[in-house]
Amino acid sequence: MSDDTPSPLNNVITIDDDRIKSHLDRVVRGIVEETLNALLDAEADRLCNAQRYERAARRDTRAGQATCWLRSA
Repeated sequence: MSDDTPSPLNNVITIDDDRIKSHLDRVVRGIVEETLNALLDAEADRLCNAQRYERAARRDTRAGQATCWLRSA
């Protein structure tokens, strides 16, 4: 084919840059959120000596309850 003749395969594949950027933004944001949440959970586990939803003998448990006293005048 010559350079003057339009190819029948022109515009077969189109790339929407805005759509790709939007998708990548969502993917990266989700990965960062999951990573930060995992780091926070690991830190909480370490501080409380208990896994998530686990009760421990210590007062600062993850799933335990604290006694709160209500005082009224």
